[in-house]
Amino acid sequence: MVEAEKTFKTEEMILNMGPQHPSTHGVLRFVVHTDGEVMSKAVPEIGYLHRGIEKIAEKVGYQGFMPYTDRIDYVAAMTANQGYAMAVEKLASIEVPKRAEYLRTVSSEFNRISSHLIAVGALGMDMGAATPFLHCLRERETINDLLESLCGARLTYNYVRIGGVSYDLPEGFHEKALGFLDHFEPFVDELNRLISDNKIFRERVVGVAVVSKEDAISYGLVGPNLRGSGFKFDLRKDQPYSAYDEFDFDVPVGLGLGGEVGDCFDRYWVRVQEMRESCKILRQCLAKLKAMPMGDILGKVPRKIKPVKGEVLVRLESARGDMAYWVVSDGTNMPCRVHCRTGSFTSMGIMEKLSQGLMISDLIAVIGSFDIVAPEVDR
Repeated sequence: MVEAEKTFKTEEMILNMGPQHPSTHGVLRFVVHTDGEVMSKAVPEIGYLHRGIEKIAEKVGYQGFMPYTDRIDYVAAMTANQGYAMAVEKLASIEVPKRAEYLRTVSSEFNRISSHLIAVGALGMDMGAATPFLHCLRERETINDLLESLCGARLTYNYVRIGGVSYDLPEGFHEKALGFLDHFEPFVDELNRLISDNKIFRERVVGVAVVSKEDAISYGLVGPNLRGSGFKFDLRKDQPYSAYDEFDFDVPVGLGLGGEVGDCFDRYWVRVQEMRESCKILRQCLAKLKAMPMGDILGKVPRKIKPVKGEVLVRLESARGDMAYWVVSDGTNMPCRVHCRTGSFTSMGIMEKLSQGLMISDLIAVIGSFDIVAPEVDR
């Protein structure tokens, strides 16, 4: 028996998680190196959803590229629309009416809540709790109804225009929106009882895949993934754009409530708290819209946008964090170069390091807690 134990050997296996795997939340592949249940590393393999969107921008013109920005992040398309519009507006010196800025804020914050509902609900489902996900989808459907009444679409909106937005608030939107907020804020408490305080859920995510503040910064994490590690930075607050400097709201950060600061639970918890803060912003913005007289929702935009030669970089806070658009003009009506930097792509860099020593089942919690959307990774 002793001789048999001496000759017993194990060897590392290489497993594929994805690209068709429900827990990778899109066409994303992880090459898992494991000995038994413990991983030595999990290497993300990207590119399965690459569509050449940035190259398309050079062929369809400034206005023509707007519908394609919806496809960069289909879960929170409003901010992807707005970021590109802001870049072109800065490049071509186009002024946006104040009412349009408020309308952009309303649509973006509703979309942020919608995105976070998918993130926290899907993480719960990945950990084995199916019921909370259905509750989150129910609330998201109400937001989809509101956004559909605003722009006619439920997923890829194409609502933002260069110079403003396409439609003003429809009749009855203000009352329906406030009615939803009155219902939704207590729902967050219900969500906490369903998921946040659930013993099994906490055991799956508390203390798992801890990212220190220093690592979060050095690996370029952004948004809730950065704030989950205790670093308080939000572009809406620290470098305000659009109308965000007019609103009072807080920036939630990870507090290590269940374990260490920067674990899977903190990344989840920040998103739950951000939904509350979005409700605050929406109430203030809706009040301003109701108080101001009807006015322009689109600035003066030339039929063919031909900015002078130059380049701009514009950043905004999407649901997945700091999203940046770099647009280069060569003086024609076609952009010379368009590039979009996204939060899901920057999250890929830390995955290999973070996975070392974790169980295979923990990788599911890590992917869910980072709220990765595959089109943001590849574009």
